[in-house]
Amino acid sequence: MLKQTRMILALVALTFVTAGHAALPLAVDGQPVVSLAPIVEKTSPAVVNIRVSQTVAARQFGSDAFRRYFGLPDTPQGGTRQATSAGSGVIVDADNGYILTNHHVVDGADEIEIFTLDGRALEATIIGSDERTDIAVIQVEADDLVEMPIGDSEAVRVGDFVLAIGNPFGLQHTVTSGIVSALGRMGIGRGDTLEDFIQTDASINPGNSGGALVNMSGELVGINSAIISRSGGNVGIGFAVPTEIASSIMRQLLDFGEVRRGLLGVTIQQVNSDVAEALNTSVDRGALITSITPGSAAERAGLKVDDIIVEINAERIDSASELRNTIGLMSPGDEIEIRYMRRDRAGTATASLGQFIAQSALGEDIHPGLAGAEFSESSTSSTRGIEVASVAEGSPADQRDIRAGDIITAANRRSVNSIAELSQVASGSNIVFLYIVRGDRTILRQIR
Repeated sequence: MLKQTRMILALVALTFVTAGHAALPLAVDGQPVVSLAPIVEKTSPAVVNIRVSQTVAARQFGSDAFRRYFGLPDTPQGGTRQATSAGSGVIVDADNGYILTNHHVVDGADEIEIFTLDGRALEATIIGSDERTDIAVIQVEADDLVEMPIGDSEAVRVGDFVLAIGNPFGLQHTVTSGIVSALGRMGIGRGDTLEDFIQTDASINPGNSGGALVNMSGELVGINSAIISRSGGNVGIGFAVPTEIASSIMRQLLDFGEVRRGLLGVTIQQVNSDVAEALNTSVDRGALITSITPGSAAERAGLKVDDIIVEINAERIDSASELRNTIGLMSPGDEIEIRYMRRDRAGTATASLGQFIAQSALGEDIHPGLAGAEFSESSTSSTRGIEVASVAEGSPADQRDIRAGDIITAANRRSVNSIAELSQVASGSNIVFLYIVRGDRTILRQIR
């Protein structure tokens, strides 16, 4: 009788496996199952819904003349309005009330309120936030919280079953299931970010941001962060920040109040077949060094301009963005082994990473037409220039189509590699023409 029961359970589970992407595992803890309910019941109390209130710039409909003609009230210059948004978070330390979520969920928040599964509404404060990995840590003070154990995202494999738990479209504690579709995803177009995503086909929608990606042991393996969609809804392509990255960022935010990144000290360019042909080299992948900062880790390690970095710590480097992500996710003082090609001859070097310190400036300090934008310098970018870190909605910079992730390479036909150089060109000029790299194209914007 027991043998027959096990056979029936196995057949039922097999039916689920062949029925679609929201399939079920054959067993949990060695026991055959036909429901994900035990995992959901174990993990859901650790997932919270987040409501954020913030002050944003008010948009005024029509020009001043248009509004006067039709008798519409004016919006005062610099007018603001209150806006609310929703997201998700995961309690990872119940004793201290620490919650992992996305940077973009809480960025600019005036007030943060979280809602637990048992119906409590609690005020939260931001402990720290990191835009480049899209990870933030917030904290609440409450008793009887339930935390989710953090799993090993390095052990995740393509094809593993996962659950996504969050607050899509404001529908609290929604659970969806799927599999891991890919690992190490980069270049999904989120501006100046460090990307090493877990891709999943578990349904992720607006409001899921900051929620949990859970394995079949009921452990957190990712923080749901982004989707690819033309409609704004789920199309089966979602991305989560692995817990290996999220945990590292959380530790730094708790220990230092900031994220301290490693710095190699090189400017790099993508190597492809066209570059390889131009350089007359057989190496058609990796990151070509185009400049080296004096006194940097790269210079001390003996690297030279024209070297092509192809491996870091025995891990293959295929592109400039892979090198940028790899170094950007390391810490100052980390020792790394570099394999490079120098005129088709292989070489190795050991480097002790320095600390990346981003120089930043507000747009209004550079030019009135750039007010509302924040700019930063980054020597880890594969494109030399000034990066647009953020743009406030409705600001002068926003109205002139300046976007987060843009890289300004020149102003008034003069190359700019630092904020100081950009400010020098813009100072005293009523009109500034900015040459901007956006994705794979260069555009020109007039700022007045």
